[in-house]
Amino acid sequence: MPHRRLFIILALLAALAALPALSAPPAAALDRIQISPDKKGFILVPSNRPFHPWGFNYGHHGKLMEDFWDKDFKPIEEDFREVKTMRGNVIRIHLQFSKFMSAPDKPNEQALKQLTRMLKLAEETGLYLDITGLACYRTKDVPKWYDAMDEATRWKTQAKFWEIIAQTCAGSPAVFCYDLINEPIIAGGKRKAGDWYSGKPLGDYDFVQFLSLDPAGRKREEMSAQWIAQLSAAIRAKDKSHLITVGLLPWIPKWGFLSGFIPEKSTADLDFISVHIYPEKGKVDEAITMLKLFAVGKPVVIEETFPLACGADELEDFLLKSKGIATGWIGHYDGFTTKELEQLQADKKITMPQGIWLSWLKLFEKMTPKMLED
Repeated sequence: MPHRRLFIILALLAALAALPALSAPPAAALDRIQISPDKKGFILVPSNRPFHPWGFNYGHHGKLMEDFWDKDFKPIEEDFREVKTMRGNVIRIHLQFSKFMSAPDKPNEQALKQLTRMLKLAEETGLYLDITGLACYRTKDVPKWYDAMDEATRWKTQAKFWEIIAQTCAGSPAVFCYDLINEPIIAGGKRKAGDWYSGKPLGDYDFVQFLSLDPAGRKREEMSAQWIAQLSAAIRAKDKSHLITVGLLPWIPKWGFLSGFIPEKSTADLDFISVHIYPEKGKVDEAITMLKLFAVGKPVVIEETFPLACGADELEDFLLKSKGIATGWIGHYDGFTTKELEQLQADKKITMPQGIWLSWLKLFEKMTPKMLED
């Protein structure tokens, strides 16, 4: 009898092995994002449902994703799923130029492989990517050959970067947009050779980049429009549909459009306007006035905001007042969940920066229903 029972078990296992393999049901296909017919916002196609970008600039415990994604991709997978759990729908990722370009006309294939992996992760989790490029945040990593270029050659290389990225991403519905560069400035006067960065890093990172070193009598708004046109054309050569924007510095009362990117004069080749606004304590109405200057007949997304210079209560006020002017909002995420930070708080081990992160994540969860509704 034992031998007979063993024979039956083995026969059943063989029969099961012969059956077609079962697999998890495929994730629902993502709609693509387009500008709405009234030019004020975004719609999902083909469903024609309105879409309000609501999510995070991505980071993980202060690290650039390219620092660890080759060796350990799991934190990114966990973070994306956490954002989805929080009902975020957009993650802004920042592609470091030094990691994606091995030479002026040659990409780093391993970096492109990891970007493709991230696109698939976004598709699986139902998130859209704001793909920001040309980042040189850790300036010591920037190739010397890149910073030694003159303006025309640097622009040509930047266009090549975007041609490569667009070719990699064109087929994915998980792309919300291509953001050409983070916080660019057209120089108002002559700068030293190779002096492409602000020199005022936040921590270890310098987020501001100059696109020119000498205006040489040219109008700054014309230069910014020319740069946008050149890079947009490079993208459109490989991707005809995904949206294009630029992450702009705000208008500042003392200096105006310090960046040289004037919304009504520089942005003809952009699909929508992105601006970074961190309201200051007691100056929420000033921040709203600033925001209105970017509403020039195209959708407006507040691509960076955070309770950096004000409390969560005033940021909430700003977000509510911005509705109707802006149609999307993107804060920051750094790998900590609300529960993890609350535990640190309960254990009285939370630091002041972590306390700010906690206030922001709680605000995000609180505001989600209001920010996603029309």
